[in-house]
Amino acid sequence: MKMAVVFGMNQVVSHGFGMFLFAALVPLMRDTLALSHWHLAAIGALTQLAYLTGAMLLGVFGHRLGTERLALLTGGLTSVLLLIMAGLERPQVIIAVLTCLAASAAISWGTLVEIISRHVQPNQRSTCLSTVSSGTAWGYGLNGLLILLVVPVLGWRQAWLLASGTGLLVVLLTWQLLKGLKKPVAAAAIAAPGMSASRLLVVICRERTALLACLICFLAGLTTMPFSSWLNTYLDQLALPASLGGYTWTTVGVTGMVAGLLTGRLADRHGHGLALLVIFSGFALGMLAFVYNPARFALVAGFGYGLMYFPMWGILAGWVGRHYCATATMQISGACMVTFGLGGTAGNLLAGYLRAATGSLDAVFVALAGAAVLPVLLAGWIWARGSAVVPGTPAPETPLP
Repeated sequence: MKMAVVFGMNQVVSHGFGMFLFAALVPLMRDTLALSHWHLAAIGALTQLAYLTGAMLLGVFGHRLGTERLALLTGGLTSVLLLIMAGLERPQVIIAVLTCLAASAAISWGTLVEIISRHVQPNQRSTCLSTVSSGTAWGYGLNGLLILLVVPVLGWRQAWLLASGTGLLVVLLTWQLLKGLKKPVAAAAIAAPGMSASRLLVVICRERTALLACLICFLAGLTTMPFSSWLNTYLDQLALPASLGGYTWTTVGVTGMVAGLLTGRLADRHGHGLALLVIFSGFALGMLAFVYNPARFALVAGFGYGLMYFPMWGILAGWVGRHYCATATMQISGACMVTFGLGGTAGNLLAGYLRAATGSLDAVFVALAGAAVLPVLLAGWIWARGSAVVPGTPAPETPLP
C-alpha cells in the first residue's frame, strides 16, 4: 500500500500538475502573459505530440536506462520545470516547458508500471496499478483547491511554486521507497531483456494480449479525448448552464479518486476481463444516456468517464503483466499510450469533420456513444475467454523468442 500511495503522488505531480495545472490556470495567466489562441493551439498540439514521443522513447530505450533511475529523473525534472513555470513571461518558453512536462509525464507512468510489475505480487498488482493511475484524478482535485484557496490570495505564480515544492517532496519519498525495496517477486523479472523496436512491433501485431491492449487504448482515446474537448462547447450549443459543465467535471474527478482502488480490487479478485467490462460498460451507458438527454444525464456521463478513464491504465497494465515480464509490460504500456494518442487525434479529426458537415455537435456525440460500445464488446470477449482462469493466479508469461 505504501508503494501505491507514493507512486500515486508521482501521478499527481507528473500528470495532475505537469499535464493539467496549466489548463486550470490559463484563464488567469492569459491576461498577464498575453497568451493568444494560437499559443493555446500550439500548446495543445505540441504537448500531445510530446506525450506520444515520450511513450515511444520509453518503449525503445527505457529498459536500457533503468526504471528506478528514470522515475527519480522524471520526478526531479518535472519539479524543476514546474518551478520554472512560476517565473516565465514569454509564451514561446512556456510552450517549450509544457512540451517537456508532457514527455516527462509519459515516461514517468511507464517506469512506475515496470517497477510495480516487478515488486508487487500478481494478486495485488492491478489494485496497486489502478490506484496509482487514479492519482491523476487527485491531481484534478488539488488543481481545483489551488484555484479556490491559493490563487485568489497569492496569485497564479504561487500555485506553480507549491506544485514544484510538492514535486520535490514526492521525489524524496520516491527515493526513500526505492532504496528500501526488496528483491523482485519473480526472479525472471531481474534479468528479463528488453525488446527492440522491431520486435515490439511484431509482438503487438501478432500476440493477442498486446494487440488487444493497444486496440482498447485506441478506442478509449477515440471516445474520451473528443468528449473532453467538446463537452463544454456542446453544452453551450444546447444553451445549458455553464455550471453544468463544472459539475460534470467535478463528478469526473471525484469518481476517478475512488474508482481506481475499487476496480483494481475487482480485477485482482474476479479477473481483469470483468473489471474492464464494468468500467467500459459504465462509460458506454453514460454516453448513451447523455445523448438521449444531455441536460438530465450530463453528470451520469461524467460518472462513467471517471469510472473508466483513470483506472483503465492500471487494469490494462495489470492484465498485460500477467502475460509478459515486467520490462515487456513497460514497453507494451508505452505502445498503449501511443495508440491512445492516435485514437484521440482520429476522434478529434472526426469530430471536427462531423461538426463542419452538419453544423452541429449532435452527430459528434452520437458517434462517440456508438464508438463507446466497441470497448465493451472487446472487454466482454476478454472476460469470456479468461473465465476459466482462477482469479489471483498469474498466467504464464508469453515467451519472447
